[in-house]
Amino acid sequence: LSDIRFFGSTATLVERRPMAGIHVEGLVAIVLFYALILAVGIWAAWKNKNSGMEEGGDRSESIMVGGRDIGLFVGAFTMTATWVGGGYINGTAEYVYLPGYGLAWAQAPFGYAMSLVLGGLFFAKPMRSRGYVTMLDPFQQLYGKRMGGLLFIPALMGEIFWSAAIFSALGATLSVIVDIDINMSVIISAFIAIFYTLVGGVYSVAYTDVVQLFCIFLGLWISIPFALSNPAVSDIGVSAVREIYQEPWLGDIQSADLWMWIDDFCLLMFGGIPWQVYFQRVLSASSATYAQVLSFTAAFGCLIMAVPSVLIGAIGASTDWNQTSYGSVPPMMKDQSEMILPIVLQHLCPPFVSFFGLGAVSAAVMSSADSSILSASSMFARNIYQQAFRQSAADYEIVWVMRISIFVFGAAATAMALLTGTVYGLWYLSSDLVYVIIFPQLLSVLFIRGTNTYGSVAGYVFGLILRIGGGEPYLKLPPFIYYPGWYIKEKVLHNTKEVEYLVVQKFPFKMTSMLASFLSNVVFSYLFKYLFESGKLSAKYDFLDAVVAKHSEEIMDRTTLVNRNVIGLSEMAPVRPRLSVTLATTFTRKETLTEEDDYSPESPSHENE
Repeated sequence: LSDIRFFGSTATLVERRPMAGIHVEGLVAIVLFYALILAVGIWAAWKNKNSGMEEGGDRSESIMVGGRDIGLFVGAFTMTATWVGGGYINGTAEYVYLPGYGLAWAQAPFGYAMSLVLGGLFFAKPMRSRGYVTMLDPFQQLYGKRMGGLLFIPALMGEIFWSAAIFSALGATLSVIVDIDINMSVIISAFIAIFYTLVGGVYSVAYTDVVQLFCIFLGLWISIPFALSNPAVSDIGVSAVREIYQEPWLGDIQSADLWMWIDDFCLLMFGGIPWQVYFQRVLSASSATYAQVLSFTAAFGCLIMAVPSVLIGAIGASTDWNQTSYGSVPPMMKDQSEMILPIVLQHLCPPFVSFFGLGAVSAAVMSSADSSILSASSMFARNIYQQAFRQSAADYEIVWVMRISIFVFGAAATAMALLTGTVYGLWYLSSDLVYVIIFPQLLSVLFIRGTNTYGSVAGYVFGLILRIGGGEPYLKLPPFIYYPGWYIKEKVLHNTKEVEYLVVQKFPFKMTSMLASFLSNVVFSYLFKYLFESGKLSAKYDFLDAVVAKHSEEIMDRTTLVNRNVIGLSEMAPVRPRLSVTLATTFTRKETLTEEDDYSPESPSHENE
């Protein structure tokens, strides 16, 4: 942060009079923009305060998924905003700019677009047609409340750390362009996002996403012509294929790095599916088919929204920084590559234009933060508080728990953004855990008949060990599993001249961990299913109530169980239904089911047929 502030003061010395005006104008622009977002959020809450309530619906579900009547226009924007956030536009520009990487390694636009396509093709329909309220509902329905609680941990980590990371990025961006206090900018931005999310739930998030995405697109595209016409910028068409000030920004993929590239791309493509922020939009759609249409539309939107970020990264790679107010040392030599987007706006565009870009960055951050906070709160209020602890909780109680958790999780993300320097490292690790642990569990619970809690626990443990074992350079977490092809890389910190030694795993260990988790779930599920149903293990050892008790409720009657020697007559008393009828019915809304509801491999309706 000291480097950022020093950089800001240096720019003030170079252009003292203009910068004095920029600060005031920048603050005014931020105030106006935030006032607009807040007004839209409050208006959306007021306009839709009774939506979803006409036919006896719950207020808590209205906050989480609206009235399941999000329109095509708003739905397309809010679904696109699922991934088009501060990390998306800043990260895309950073990788295009970085020498040795370039556009070839800017995988986020294509990876997340593919995740939306796959989500629409295979996951949106079964989830929406069953009428679930959160992503964790099918897990708790099939694997039980304890397993649902375990799966909540990586899901919560991903949402909170993501919010903290983008709040931190916003504070740094504002400090670069407007030179205001970074802590104050983070706190104010977080407060506004938390407030309108608290008031309006998914409706406020959805309607503000429309304004925010419009600001992102407009703000960045207004800035690009001015940056391209700056005398310090060379022809980006030439610098794409030929070295001018640094390596060509198109980049390439060396054969030795191919498996790393594939591993990272699979992480984005498959790991972008099992997030509550995505399924919150899916479950808010008016039908399963509609949810698919929104997913496909958002995939196209992700690609469109990435174009200005790619161009800004290319502009940064084509600039002679010695001719700008930034100075002779390029951003990558100051370890400021991740700030290339606001740096281009600040030093290659007129002041009034840079403020449009500032609004774009602010909008991108808030469109991601509000969604993540709402998603984490929805899962906690429904799947942890209600389903695990207070099944008889009244609707108003769930609403208040959700509001309190919105405030608590938002405050936690803000505190992390202010107090820790490893936010991005934490988010990288948690997003990997979502990919390695939750994605194979989602595959199993939706498409693999016969999986149970024993397999789910095994998959969780195997995936966690194999992923953590590979280490995490961003957290300086050393590996204890050295996969084939590993090597030690020296990284020089340009600001401090310190040398770090990092272990680089070229083997696709993330994809391997995910596949191992999936196979473990299937193998151990069928193993325990066979052991209990064949009588090789007594029913009294089914301590998770995952095979015998579950089947006694959903598939077999007691006579069948005794005749097959699955259990003895003396063991009938301890056998309990794993989920009561009352609890099981809380996971689905009967009025939302369609003829397409035959997707859950263990759904009671299917088995009873």
